[in-house]
Amino acid sequence: MSLAAQLADLKPQYQADGAVCVRGAFSSEWLAKLALGVERNMAEPGPYAKEYTAPGAPGRFFGDYCNWRRIPEYEDFLLHSPAAEIAGTLMGSAKVNLFHEHVLVKEPGTGERTPWHHDQPYWTVDGHQVCSLWMALDPLRREMAVEFLAGSHNWGRWFRPKRFQDSADHQAEDFEPMIDVEAERAQHRFIGWDLEPGDCVVFHALVLHGAPGNTSAQHRRRAVASRWTGDDARYVLRRGYMSPPPQPGAPEPGAAMDSGVFPVVWRA
Repeated sequence: MSLAAQLADLKPQYQADGAVCVRGAFSSEWLAKLALGVERNMAEPGPYAKEYTAPGAPGRFFGDYCNWRRIPEYEDFLLHSPAAEIAGTLMGSAKVNLFHEHVLVKEPGTGERTPWHHDQPYWTVDGHQVCSLWMALDPLRREMAVEFLAGSHNWGRWFRPKRFQDSADHQAEDFEPMIDVEAERAQHRFIGWDLEPGDCVVFHALVLHGAPGNTSAQHRRRAVASRWTGDDARYVLRRGYMSPPPQPGAPEPGAAMDSGVFPVVWRA
């Protein structure tokens, strides 16, 4: 099935569930390029880099974002791969702006899980057409990949951002405390997929998601997420925690995202 046909089939599921898996979306060339970028990123972390694994604990959970202008492999992928077209098609947007990229690496034996959260309360963007494209550079079984609470992007609820280091809520007066997803598991439907390199998961910025640690003794879990916005997205400054922080050259609050900071990458 062609990529266009696959996206047409997946679009209703994206709208209903908030997350879909696109199979074989990226070539081995793009994967190799991203792998080089991740190694460069880990060797030369940016100003927002985080080490989420406690000193002395096994494994390593590394995260970093907003490095695409200084890492040429990221820049090439974000500006020239099918990623923006995939995001725009599923969002139903006539244009797509790049918000940022986010790399999360869990080395073998890393116990830290990614806590249940959704992304938009962290971000300086409002609107319904906001999504992430999450791709693994390593084969992943469903039980080790990111998992989603289906349909939670349509609840109309915004939860406080979570700190990945200790799963505590960030201070954010405008949002409600995060629910205990695991305690409510029997009440909801969860979705996730086995993933091969080249597959990607596209998910809405308000769908709840989390991920386990990497219990493998041998295999890395290198994930590269790209964040995208569409026609209805508007720049906003939130009260309390914002990730990424406000950037020089960003639009005025309430304005469309179009700017040198958030360039338009694709048009329908």
